Amino acid sequence: MSTPTDKLPDISMDAAALYREEVYTDRKMGILRVLHPVKADGSTDTARAMVFSGEAQLMTSIGALPISFDVPATTFEEAVAAYNAASKAALERTMRELQELRRQAASSLVIPPSGSHLGGGMGGLGGGGKIQMP
Repeated sequence: MSTPTDKLPDISMDAAALYREEVYTDRKMGILRVLHPVKADGSTDTARAMVFSGEAQLMTSIGALPISFDVPATTFEEAVAAYNAASKAALERTMRELQELRRQAASSLVIPPSGSHLGGGMGGLGGGGKIQMP
């Protein structure tokens, strides 16, 4: 007999893709994460480049929406200088995605014209203005 834990995926870390993370913030705009590549023994891996990622929040009517984005840079100073442009690009991309989601949600509603009788007969969906899901 199988147990629920038998169905869990095998979760393991990739020893060749490890990073040490440092977090920086100015306590105003957001967070800059610096990922330092490390070897399986925890020593610095100089063969790989550091990775920089930023985080910001977009306030919406339902609360804060966290946004994560890559910051193209090779040094910490470059990442701090590039944070503004990278965050603006990520916010613009997020706004476009939200607009597309709204458009898709709006176009998924089918509103029959007034007076139409879909399905016909006594059991049909008579009357206009009733919203139906496709």
